[in-house]
Parts: sequence; structure tokens; C-alpha cells
Amino acid sequence: MTEEHGVPVVSWVLTGVAFWSTAFLLLRALLPKRSYDFCNRAVSTMHAVAGVGLGCLSVQDWSSPVSPVASPSSPRQMRALAVTLSYMIYDAACCHLSGDARLDNVLHHLISIVGLAAGLAYQRSGTELVACLIVTEITAPLLHLREMLKELGIKDTDLNLLVDILFAATFSVARMVCGTYVTYRTVTADNPILIKTMATSLLLVSAYWFLRIIRMVRHKLGKKRPAAKVAAE
Repeated sequence: MTEEHGVPVVSWVLTGVAFWSTAFLLLRALLPKRSYDFCNRAVSTMHAVAGVGLGCLSVQDWSSPVSPVASPSSPRQMRALAVTLSYMIYDAACCHLSGDARLDNVLHHLISIVGLAAGLAYQRSGTELVACLIVTEITAPLLHLREMLKELGIKDTDLNLLVDILFAATFSVARMVCGTYVTYRTVTADNPILIKTMATSLLLVSAYWFLRIIRMVRHKLGKKRPAAKVAAE
């Protein structure tokens, strides 16, 4: 990995891993009554906000945000990708230590880490990778809020249902509509085969999660209708 404004990209990654790990440990100390998962989701939300922010700041032209493709990455794009790579390494380790060995989660981390590392190593495809970063991380705050509300004792309420619906809608638009477009631009451009493969793989994981989310929303709405009928009677 090369240097970004005189600072080796590997330093951004290592510093980021240390930062996210420290943030997690501080949250564990400050919130002793909250679970390991709750604190990790808080850190994940912090990264989502930072990642989307850095990604948006690195977009070169908002009139055509996924352009130019297959081009050298800008310093801002390299920084955004390095910060997100550091988070993905931290999160993969955190999930491993908590015993979360779900295949879809493992694949998500592996695909993300390989794709981001490849982009930083090739020093190109920054536009596509940052676009992917934005459309994936913009759904994260609502994802984590759903689970954090449950731990706070807020369950089976209209607020929970609202968050579920907003998450499903955001995921559908961001990952399945925008994500499909970003993947198309990535695989049809003159990008390294590794980056094309990772982009396609990430879209497939998103499609799997999308089907699960649709089933979840249908189940929640199905539970809500009988309750509404009882209340009306």
C-alpha cells in the first residue's frame, strides 16, 4: 500500500483498528450493564456515520457520483477506504471473539476486507469502492438501532415496527437498487478481476439478507394485524 499525503495507508489502517478497539473498550467500561453486542453495535454506528461522511466528502462529482470508473483513487478516497478497512478488521475480530460464526457474516467480512484491501493495493477503483461503502454503510445505523432498542427493553411497539420498516426500505433502495447499479458499473468497467468478483459477491450477500428482511417485515406486519383487530373489538 502506498502513501496518502505522506502518510502510509497501512498506518491509517493500523491506527483505525486501534481506534475502534479503544472505543469499544471505553464503551464496555462506561456502560457495564450493557452487553458485548450492544457496545459493538454502538461502535459500528459510529463507523457508519464516519464512513458515509468520509465517503461523501470524497465524491468527485455529485452530478455523476459513480464516475470516473476504473480510475486512480484520490487521496480522499484512499483515506475513506482505509478507515473502513480498519473497521472491518476490528469488527471481524470482535464477532469472532463473541462466537458469531454465522456463514453470511463471515462471508460479508471476508468479501469486504479483500475488496477494500485490493482497492488500496491497486490504488484504483476508488470511485466504485467508495460508492459501495456509502450504499452499504448508510443502512447500518437503523440495523443496529433495531437490536439496541430490544436490549433497552423497547420491544413489540410501534417504534420497533417503524424502525423495522425504515430499515427494510433503506436497505431495499440502497443495497438492492443503488448497490446493483454500482455493481454493474464496477463489473462492466476495466477493473481488476478481484474487485469485480468481490463486488458481485457482496451483492449476492445483500440479496440473501434482502430476502430475510422481507420475511421479517411480513412476519411483523402479520403479527400487528391480529393485534389491531383485537384492539378494535
